[in-house]
Amino acid sequence: MNRLRVAAGILRDREGRVLISERRCDGPFDGLWEFPGGKIPDGEAPIAALRRELIEELGIDVAEARAYMALQHAHPDRSDELEFFLVTAWRGEPAGLAGQGLRWLPPSELKSDELLPADAPVIKELQALRGERPGIYRGK
Repeated sequence: MNRLRVAAGILRDREGRVLISERRCDGPFDGLWEFPGGKIPDGEAPIAALRRELIEELGIDVAEARAYMALQHAHPDRSDELEFFLVTAWRGEPAGLAGQGLRWLPPSELKSDELLPADAPVIKELQALRGERPGIYRGK
């Protein structure tokens, strides 16, 4: 079975809203939303992949991030290993550089049926915090 490794970032603004990105692809997940990030190539550290992907996708430079949650998600043809990071400081203003839509939502408004199935445990954890902020924007 094939294995895909992914690093994804959870960005929260001063109001505690979470950034999600519209997925653009030729496949079954086109049009769903996700936490921004991307593939971790062999030999690249997950945090390095996250930094590279957020520069490419959002045009931001990650200044601080910490591991938040690691998950595995099985598909019929592959197994995904996802590493989520809480991005607590960045430089720049997130923009959809690949033409993808971006939305800032309170965790209570994140809907599992609108995001990738693999993101469901992260949504549940963010909603369980009930107003607590695991990290907020401290960018420059």
